Amino acid sequence: MRIINTALLSFGMSGRVFHAPFITLHPGFKLQGVLERTKQAALEFYPDTTIYRTIEEVLSDAAVELVVINTPTNTHYELSKKALMAGKHIIVEKAFTTTSGEAAELYHIAKQKQLTVSVYQNRRWDSDFSTVRQVIQQGLLGDITEAEFHFDRYKETLSPKLHKEMPGPGAGLLNDLGPHLIDQALSLFGMPVSLFADVRTLRPGSQVDDCFSITLFYKDKRVVLKSNLMVREPLPAFVVHGTRGSFIKTRADIQETVLLANEKPNLTNWGTEPESEQGLLHTAIDGKIIFEKIPTLQGNYYHYYDDVYQALINKTEPAVSARDGINVMEIIEAARESSKMHKTVLVL
Repeated sequence: MRIINTALLSFGMSGRVFHAPFITLHPGFKLQGVLERTKQAALEFYPDTTIYRTIEEVLSDAAVELVVINTPTNTHYELSKKALMAGKHIIVEKAFTTTSGEAAELYHIAKQKQLTVSVYQNRRWDSDFSTVRQVIQQGLLGDITEAEFHFDRYKETLSPKLHKEMPGPGAGLLNDLGPHLIDQALSLFGMPVSLFADVRTLRPGSQVDDCFSITLFYKDKRVVLKSNLMVREPLPAFVVHGTRGSFIKTRADIQETVLLANEKPNLTNWGTEPESEQGLLHTAIDGKIIFEKIPTLQGNYYHYYDDVYQALINKTEPAVSARDGINVMEIIEAARESSKMHKTVLVL
């Protein structure tokens, strides 16, 4: 098996929790090094890795083939462009960039240099969403007519991460949790014809958006995406209605929780939700009414990295491509325009 030497550009929560454990679990990747400008926290977990002090050190290391851009959103474009120009494949955290124009430029650079770009949309491999996707793809609900996805939290106090709370490119909830919801919707239903959005600020002292609702209009369905940081008791995360039935599912993927506790992922029982969180299916199949709980699929972010590995080895498009990243940015921009103008905005 060919080994892809990989470098992380930071070792905060993103690097320690979401990337390094799966890079080191996959036999096709090696964590070659981590960029830490002053600390060396990665050595506590990965003592054999290299600590880089500058982006130039990372990009000048000929052994590094893949660079993970897991820095604040407003740095993604600049660092991604540098990595691509240095001949490196890249994985870029969400949001891909701060504008669709930046995203499109990175896409074209990668095409010219025959390099792979993937956006880290790990939530496609959540247990809850994977189960929703399977129910839809199996046709258990018939033709989908309406769906509503929520990603709600209660965080009244502001984040200590200033790049998330200070007004500027890439800041705000729409750029933080929005890409997850938007990517999940687009991966299931494709790009909408138009949308209407309401983007607001609710928390005391907040200077950025922390609540949004986006309605995606398709020719045959409506999909509503909602996120709010002032929700103590969240509604079900996924409510999907079709011509034959409905499916309701909570957001109960456990991966982030156990990763934060420094548990190491595996390929056996990882990402297994408690049975109490099973989704409810109410539908009709062959004239028989079905009203039952549906076993939840396992979630595992390993499969994201395995998909990237296969794309690199076989020179194919990854499941979460740069084009997907551009689409998400276009929806975010349209949502901000819609909210500002209080009107429906065409997308296609």
